[in-house]
Amino acid sequence: MTGSTKFATTMSRAVVTPLARLLWRPRIVGRKHVPKHGAVILASNHRSFIDSPAITLMAPRKVSFLAKQEYFTGTGVRGALSRAFFGGIGAIGVERGAGAAAQQALDLGLERLRAGEAFAIYPEGTRSLDGRLYRGRTGVAWLALTSGAPVVPVALTGTEDVQPVGSRFPKLARVTIEFGEPMDLSPFGEASSGRARRHATDAVMAAIQELSGQEPANAYNNPPSTIVERVKQVLRRDDPTQAVEPD
Repeated sequence: MTGSTKFATTMSRAVVTPLARLLWRPRIVGRKHVPKHGAVILASNHRSFIDSPAITLMAPRKVSFLAKQEYFTGTGVRGALSRAFFGGIGAIGVERGAGAAAQQALDLGLERLRAGEAFAIYPEGTRSLDGRLYRGRTGVAWLALTSGAPVVPVALTGTEDVQPVGSRFPKLARVTIEFGEPMDLSPFGEASSGRARRHATDAVMAAIQELSGQEPANAYNNPPSTIVERVKQVLRRDDPTQAVEPD
C-alpha cells in the first residue's frame, strides 16, 4: 500500500465513518464473527449502491471490494475526489464484463485473500431491484475453495431506503448490517469441481437468506438492458419452479 493510499484510507475512516454513523444510525450485529486477522470473504446480499461503503465503513477491519474502473479514471477535481474516496474505502477498480474480465476480477480478489486481507463480494452479481434474494454465482465458492479463506455471510437491511435503485443522492434511513458465523466451505470439495462450487454457493446463499429474511427468487439476477425491462423486473414475480440457466 502506498503512502497516499494509506492517507486516503485513514482520512476516509476518520471523516466518512462518523458521518455515516450519524446519518444511517447503523445497527451492527455479529461483529465478533469477522476474524480480526487473516484472509476472509464477506459475502453479502446486494440492495443498493451504498452497500459497499456500508460494509467497509462498518466492518471491524479494512475490507476491499470491486468497483467500476470509471471511479478511478475521472479528470479534474471531481475525478481526484472520486479516486480518493473509493480508494480510501478499499475499492479495487476493474473493467466490468463476462469471460476474461470476470476472471480477472476474481483473480484480483484472490490476490487480496492470499495477502491475508478481507474481501467483500456479492454472489448475486448485481443489485436486486425487487428486494428478493437471487441465486448466487459460483465465484464466491471459487474464491473460498481456491484460497482456503472462510466465508462470513452478511445481510444488509435499509440500504435500499438510503439510496434506492435509480436515485442519485442518498436519503436518511437506518441501516442494519448483520455478520453471520464464518463458514468453512472446504468439505464441499475442490475449486475445480463445478458441483462443489454450486453446492458451496447455495449454502452461502442460504446463510445470507436466513440473516436477511428476504424472499428467495430461485433465479439468477440478470440486469435489464432498458428502462422498460427494468420496470417489468421490479413489478414481476417469477415462477419459482422455472428452470434457471446452468453454470
